[in-house]
Amino acid sequence: MPSIRTNGLTKQFGDDTIAVDSLDLTVESGEIFGFLGPNGAGKSTTINMLLDFIRPTDGSAQVLGMDVQKDTAAIRDRIGVLPEGYEFDEYLTGREYVEWTIETKAAEDDPDEILETVGIRDDAARKAASYSTGMQQRLAFGMALVDDPDVLILDEPSAGLDPNGIQRMRSIIRDRADDGTTVFFSSHLLSEVEAVCDRVGVMNDGQLVAMDTIDGLRKKAGGRASIELKCEMQPAAEEIEALDAVTEVIVEETTLTAYCTDPSVKADVVRRVDEQANVVDILVDETSLEELFNRYTGGGRDGTSTEGSDSTSREASV
Repeated sequence: MPSIRTNGLTKQFGDDTIAVDSLDLTVESGEIFGFLGPNGAGKSTTINMLLDFIRPTDGSAQVLGMDVQKDTAAIRDRIGVLPEGYEFDEYLTGREYVEWTIETKAAEDDPDEILETVGIRDDAARKAASYSTGMQQRLAFGMALVDDPDVLILDEPSAGLDPNGIQRMRSIIRDRADDGTTVFFSSHLLSEVEAVCDRVGVMNDGQLVAMDTIDGLRKKAGGRASIELKCEMQPAAEEIEALDAVTEVIVEETTLTAYCTDPSVKADVVRRVDEQANVVDILVDETSLEELFNRYTGGGRDGTSTEGSDSTSREASV
């Protein structure tokens, strides 16, 4: 059973602003799914509908096999959410926020263990409102981890984090997915998506314009991967040019560069060149996710969202 499924999910604001347009999406159990797109593409509006913060104009959505509108309470008991735009009030400490989340979920987590996991245990006694942006992001992520949720829904999870915080979050996400948790997160950070995701969905102007693995997107977009081989002697190009999915071969003295539309053919290139010229060094250059992103979104758009209520702005103390 998929952890998340949408069928024709649509949200229109006013008479002419369609934030999400007939979205059909399936996220499998235990998958790390990256929801990618430029600002205003429809990512946060989709998450808001999955959480029943806003109601769709048309279509339906299920989380863990339950209807998001009819079974909202049951779904929220089994998911963890890191929203975008949360706020912490000035009264509670970091530990008290985690304790409050544990109590609310009737969970048995150790608050200190949660705080240690996200790297802020030493600051647990401080008021959360005094935390830096990155520390607040860690705290909100820790709260989402309470009660070992079946699904983690994360909206821009790396916002405000330093490189160490990003690395820690990636590690936690991978560990949770290895234990069976489904992770669904939206991001406009291409490196973040490429680093951890099993599959990616690309949104643009409210529509899902692509959905596949990174390698699958490269193939569909017609991207080329290059492989540069340095050899002990000058290699011959003819045998390599004959390989399927090799589109171009360039030989300069003892260096051969092959351009491939299918990444799997690179192993054949290395093997055949090594047989004739003894390969001593290899350099591989994949089509970047940024290049794929630009192809699927026409370069995207920056700036303020035009989706009306495209934000999961919720106070963490609510």
